Amino acid sequence: MTDRPTGYDALNDRSREVFRRLVESYLETGDPVGSRTLTRSLTERVSAATIRNVMQDLEFMGLLDSPHISAGRVPTERGLRMFVDGFLEVGELTEDDRGKIDETLGANDRDVGALLNNVGRALSGITAGASLVLTPKQEAPIKHIEFVSLGADRALTVLVFADGQVENRLFTPPPGQTPSAMREAANFLNALAEGRTLGELRRVIAVEIEKRRQELDQLATALVESGLAVWDGEGSGTDRLIVRGQANLLKGQGNAADLERITSLFDDLERKRDIAEFLELAEDGEGVRIFIGSENKLFSLSGSSLVVSPYMNADRKIVGAVGVIGPTRLNYGRIVPIVDYTAQLVGRLISDRG
Repeated sequence: MTDRPTGYDALNDRSREVFRRLVESYLETGDPVGSRTLTRSLTERVSAATIRNVMQDLEFMGLLDSPHISAGRVPTERGLRMFVDGFLEVGELTEDDRGKIDETLGANDRDVGALLNNVGRALSGITAGASLVLTPKQEAPIKHIEFVSLGADRALTVLVFADGQVENRLFTPPPGQTPSAMREAANFLNALAEGRTLGELRRVIAVEIEKRRQELDQLATALVESGLAVWDGEGSGTDRLIVRGQANLLKGQGNAADLERITSLFDDLERKRDIAEFLELAEDGEGVRIFIGSENKLFSLSGSSLVVSPYMNADRKIVGAVGVIGPTRLNYGRIVPIVDYTAQLVGRLISDRG
């Protein structure tokens, strides 16, 4: 880090070591840290009373907080930010973590959605947090569209793009669908779609439906409208975001306050469109970014942190992002290289498939 965080220069060497050791202990255990614990870890031999005085000064500066009377201290969000910016030691990616990521992304799957779903599952499993994957907007021209019935209330839209990518999305078809209506809807779309991107197709469909409503069966018209809505329209923001591993956030949450924060985070995760917009803030710069607690409005009530990194296509354009979300006591030093490596690997795979 080239720029020192706010408050760093106000600390002397002893205060910095006490602060660093306290935050490291808190991130490892999640428990408030007392002065006696710190006397055993400091390089300088000092009394517990001296450490308590240092901790009081750090608390006065807004870097530490006392969750209970006579308890140890925990870092505040401001303290965590200073630690991340000024003291965090990012470890090397372990061979075990690298192997798990490589194995997950190594499948020869032309369906980008399935590939990134595997990425999300791997990230949540490796980090024991919840993973977020923002998928690229599909801008390649369409080659072919097909509807496949999976039952009375489920159907699949299959899109084949000119660059060879295939995407499948489930949707709820209109009641009373028939095989002939599906064929008619697909024929109508294929006549319009070839050579157009999804955005371009959406713009011409409404006009063409009005022109040819008399020719199109009513069911076919409804299929066209509901089948494409899962890609572009009201659902597009939601469908671009893959969330995996929410259950991991419940592990180790023993008190009511922690559970309430996690419940609030679950509510945030349900509003995937908002999170997708937030993740696009990663486009402000390359590399891994860390958002802690109320630094962003989305997680201000849930006491959560997000480690996120964008990934790029072959033209060096940011097209998506991968990240891990969890409590503010995330193991940042381990998670940062995992997210960074995953984002770079996804970017290379997206570029190869493009």
